[in-house]
Amino acid sequence: MRCLHSSVHSFFTVKNKYYYYYYYYYLNEADHVLRNSKEKIHTDHREMSHQLLQASIRLRLRLRLRLPLQLRLHSLSKTFAFPSSLSPIRHKMSANSSALTHSITLPSQLAQPVQIVAAPGVSDSESAIDSSLFKQWLKNTQSESGILSGGALYLERVLIQGVDIFGKRIGFLKFKADIFDKATGEKVPGIVFARGPAVAILILLDSDDETYAVLTEQVRVPVGRLILELPAGMLDDDKSDFVGTAVREVEEETGINLNVEDMIDLTAFLDSSTGCRVFPSPGGCDEEISVFLYRGQVEKGVIAQLQGKETGLREHGELIRVRVVPYDKLWRMTADAKVLTAIALYEMAKREGLLPPPKI
Repeated sequence: MRCLHSSVHSFFTVKNKYYYYYYYYYLNEADHVLRNSKEKIHTDHREMSHQLLQASIRLRLRLRLRLPLQLRLHSLSKTFAFPSSLSPIRHKMSANSSALTHSITLPSQLAQPVQIVAAPGVSDSESAIDSSLFKQWLKNTQSESGILSGGALYLERVLIQGVDIFGKRIGFLKFKADIFDKATGEKVPGIVFARGPAVAILILLDSDDETYAVLTEQVRVPVGRLILELPAGMLDDDKSDFVGTAVREVEEETGINLNVEDMIDLTAFLDSSTGCRVFPSPGGCDEEISVFLYRGQVEKGVIAQLQGKETGLREHGELIRVRVVPYDKLWRMTADAKVLTAIALYEMAKREGLLPPPKI
């Protein structure tokens, strides 16, 4: 600084005394500003240290007196009903705690309690964590083939982000699971759209030496298109009858009355390690589908009556139109994953002789 001052001093002295005076004026102003800034920084630092000290004292006092902490989280104090082999250890919380995260300990990670938090604006969080959708997801993670069973991964937190109510039950549940790899500490993608199990039915009708498939055409807002697909439906809960639900969905969506005895579960032919269900989108959704087959014989007039028939539960917003297509052209006429899966299962089961002979 002294060298710079000396060189500048010589330059201005030689060239022009006018610039020399101005230089010293601005240099003094700069020194004044710098000194004030340093004093302000020291003052702010002392004030911040004082505030942190006071906050630490208040926190210790609250913990010692067991006063409630003011955390802006929704209270999720609710008891889960899990299978006995998978029952979590519940941590009791103070009754006067107005806003605490719910905490459970899973048998697969006793040393790592799981925090369950509701996102701002989620008012049905208690119903969400008590729903069959959420409990089934937790059960799956701890099953023999579950992601938490081997101990390589652990669940740290679940954030409930959205709840959609259908009547008196939860139809859709959206949440984010923070799951980490113990070895690397890396986070595993864990956004979940839970909707539970469903059924789909491949209806094949023989008429005049030709086989037809019965489909439904529906408005599907998520893809913004009309989709040709198999008659399908969600189970009301985890205790619902799969076959009975399949028969009911066919009647509601096509108007066809089927006998339960005539239904064949195509997914039952899968290896038992798969759970005998189809996962259409396991990267983001828990939906698992049982695919059934029905084969029958009808007159040509029945095919004509079904074509274009409008069905569905209008009070539930279902706008459905029946479409009948030749079976040999079915695989080209739709991109519905349920249809293509049903074709693959049906053809493989038929080739390996697993299907009973059709009733005449």
